[in-house]
This record gives sequence, C-alpha cells and structure tokens, in this order.
Amino acid sequence: MSDTRFSPPVSTPGGQAAPGEEGGPANTGARWPLPEETFWSQHTDPHGPSTPAPTPQGPGSPTAYRGAPPGHPGVPPSRPGGPATHPGGAGGAAGERVAQAEGQPQPQSQPEPEAERPRRRRDPFLDNVKFVLIALVVVGHSLVPTLDADSSRALYIFIYTFHMPLFVLISGYLSRNFWNSNAKTNKLVDTFLVPYVIVEVGYAALRTVLGHKWSLTIIDPAWLNWYLLALLFWRLSTPVWKRMKYPVPVAIAIYLFAGFSQISGDFSMDRFFGLMPFFVIGLVMQPEHFEMLDRRWIKILAVLTVLGAAAVAIFIAPRAKLAPFYYKNSYQDLDLSWYMGIGLRAALLICALAMCFAVLALVPRGETWFSDLGTRTLYCYLLHGIPVLVAKEMGWLEFPWLFGPLGVAAIASSCFALAIVLCLPQTRTVFKWVLEPRLTWLYRRPSGS
Repeated sequence: MSDTRFSPPVSTPGGQAAPGEEGGPANTGARWPLPEETFWSQHTDPHGPSTPAPTPQGPGSPTAYRGAPPGHPGVPPSRPGGPATHPGGAGGAAGERVAQAEGQPQPQSQPEPEAERPRRRRDPFLDNVKFVLIALVVVGHSLVPTLDADSSRALYIFIYTFHMPLFVLISGYLSRNFWNSNAKTNKLVDTFLVPYVIVEVGYAALRTVLGHKWSLTIIDPAWLNWYLLALLFWRLSTPVWKRMKYPVPVAIAIYLFAGFSQISGDFSMDRFFGLMPFFVIGLVMQPEHFEMLDRRWIKILAVLTVLGAAAVAIFIAPRAKLAPFYYKNSYQDLDLSWYMGIGLRAALLICALAMCFAVLALVPRGETWFSDLGTRTLYCYLLHGIPVLVAKEMGWLEFPWLFGPLGVAAIASSCFALAIVLCLPQTRTVFKWVLEPRLTWLYRRPSGS
C-alpha cells in the first residue's frame, strides 16, 4: 500500500509478504518456535508425514499368522493361561482380558518413546518458492525510484502481477489446519500483532531520523507492514470458508463486487478484499494439486506462460497504469466504468493465477542451496525496508545509469544478495527477540499440564 506519509512520489504497494507462515508446535515454553512458524503454518512434504515402515509379513511377524489355527507351522506358541499375544499386535487386547479374568498381572502398555516417533519431514519445495518470492519483494520495492524507465517499469509490472498473489495463495494453503492447534492460535498475537506494533514504531522512528515528520497511525499500516494485518484477518475468516460449499466462487464474487466500494486502507481492508480469492484458492488446494504441476508438459507450458507474461509486460510498460497491480483500488479510483472495472479485475485474476501456477511448476522441488533461506523469509520481509528506505532517501537508487536495462540488472542482483543476507540464521539470531517474541506468560497452560 502506498503510504503518503513517507512514500516516494510513485505509488507503491506494500511489501509483499514473506511468505511468511509460517504456526507450529505449542509456544508454551517447551521449545522456541521454528523460523517458519511465523506467517505460515509449519509445512511438510505434500505427500504427508513420512511413511512408516511397512509391517513385516514374513515368519515371525505379528500379523503373519493372524487367523491361523494353533499348531500351524511357525505360529508362536500361546503363553500359559491365554491365547498368543504380541504387545500392541493381534490378540493383545484379548490376552489382557484373559489375564485379568485369571488374576494374572496385566502387561502395562508403554508409551512410544519420543525419539522413536516418526517425524514429519519438512518439504523444501515451499521453502524454495518463498525465497524466490521474497527476493522479488526486495527487487520490486527497490525499482520504484527508476520507474520512469521502461525497462524498470516492465520488470515491476511483471513482478507485481503474481508475486503477492502467490504469497497469499501459499498462506491460504498452509492455513488449512491453522485452527486445529492452540499454539497456532497463539501466534495470531505472537507473530502478527506484536511484531506489527514494533515494526510500525520502528519505521516511524526511522522516517523521523531521515528528516520526516513523526507520524504513527497503528490502524493504517505503513508500507510493507500491511500484510501482517491482512493475513491476520484472512486467517480469522478461515473457519467460515471451510464451512462453505463453494468458497472459491463466493470469494471471487466478493473480490469483483469490492471494486464498487471505496474501501479504506485502515486495517488493510482494501487488500483483504482485493487479494481474497488467492487465499481461498490456497485454502482449498490439496497436495495432489501441487503434484499435478510437476509434469513435463505443464512445465513446458509454464515456461511459455512466463515468457509470454514478460513480453506483455514489456509491451504495455510505456502506457500501463500501475494501480491495478496493487489489488486494492476501486473502479472509481481507476477511472473505469463498472463493466470495464469488472473485466479488468477478472482478467487480472486469470493472469495472476496463470503466473502463480507457472512459477509453482518451475521452482525446484528438491533440496537446494536456498531451501534453508526460505525458512526465514519473515526477517527479510520485515527488515528489508530499512536499507531500501535509506537508499531511497539518500538518492542511491536515482543515479542516471540505473535508468535502463543495466540499472535493472544491478538493482536486481543487489537485492538478491540483500535477500540472502536477511534470510541467514545469523540475522534471525540478532532480531528474533523483536520479531519472534516469546509470550508464553500471556497464555493459559493447556488443561492437564
């Protein structure tokens, strides 16, 4: 969202979220939450939890002789006073009942040791996607001072067509089970409201240091901070969407009709409605949908889609307005009739979804050198505004040679390097006390603890 209190003359959208999602295990003091447990819920392999080893079926296995008569070759002998049992296997419950009837001590079932429980393995695919997107966030914000150049404007339009919608889509996908855990519910405060207030105050102080008048309006999120509130409200609406029969058509209808209203930016309501379909689409997606994108013919189609989008961005850059790509302006703000406004919003939704799925098809699915960086995108999202804002105020992004293809390449490569630095574990170590506060004292302990 463009913040007129300190933004440059060109209106820019708020910093696109880090994809960040990052809810997970209980924040009850048992352990410090993982870095990804911020914007998005902790995610795992789309195939689900690690598959347990198959139950052995050969001789000696607890199920190999299930139903075989006594005396069958290889059948374990019955223990005195009852039928053959195997701890936790076939006949165990019956054996315990017989033992109880005969006055024999019952075997005590032992809880599975913590170390032996199968652990859900983390899926590197979504981390790869998040790092690619957060790097584009930094690039997009840094291009603003050079948007008078067609090359910068083309790249800006290309990025803003899809990177924010894809962040929101992934946030929706990882919010499917958000309300199934008290720990994840706690994070509505831990990783949304508290960091939001801290970042708002921090950026207000930074702008004051840079010579601007002190301005702090908590209900009107400044610049990149809008996503925290928007995602908070999307997640609060999740139970409603999950009860609907046709959530996606309803969300699209709300998205289209929202253009008739002059929706305020307070509490990120303009973006809440403007990007709602992407969150709901992510909410209804299943792992098999991501697997469908891993086919060769889809990857080829994805390459053609990306190249076509780049060509269109280059073609329309000299004359296209930027406001539609912020997914928040009304038809009146865009100076469009109602039918032209609906047509534009519908076309933009289709283009954005095509680009989202194209990028999902092309991003590597296995472990890469940047997979680990993708677990800490929260820090890049909230912190990159500091160097970018300083660079804008100092005029470092307005050198004449930056207004052209060479400048675009220089800005993009520098921002890519900045994204890497801000996603390093050392960055989290320094700032986690601010951006991931431990508020265990704020919540009631679970019953029985």
